[in-house]
Amino acid sequence: MDPIADYLTRLRNAIRANKRIVEVPASNLKKQMTKVLHDKGFIQGYKFEDGVNTQGVIKIALKYNPATKQPALVSLERVSRPGLRKYTKASDMPRVLNGLGVAILSTSRGVMTDKEAKELNVGGEVLCYVY
Repeated sequence: MDPIADYLTRLRNAIRANKRIVEVPASNLKKQMTKVLHDKGFIQGYKFEDGVNTQGVIKIALKYNPATKQPALVSLERVSRPGLRKYTKASDMPRVLNGLGVAILSTSRGVMTDKEAKELNVGGEVLCYVY
């Protein structure tokens, strides 16, 4: 029912199974979230594949530490959900893991991190916490 929770769960399950690549059904919001995760260094790469009669697929290459085999993504936590939306102002931006993590927000200027939203002085819906 919740496509963002499904997206995060697929990533979480792939990490626990030590998969290198995970495929996720595509949507514009998921594409933007994937770009944010890539820009912040949580995933190694991504590829958008459009289907002819389908919604398309996002192929995500997960990132692991070569020496310790530990994943770059430790925790993916859904914050705002369909039953209870969580919104925040630019002045009340949440701190994730005392600044080491990232909160992904959906704002009027697109999907961005908490730090970017604070710089632009925009608030929005807190989609998830990533660290």
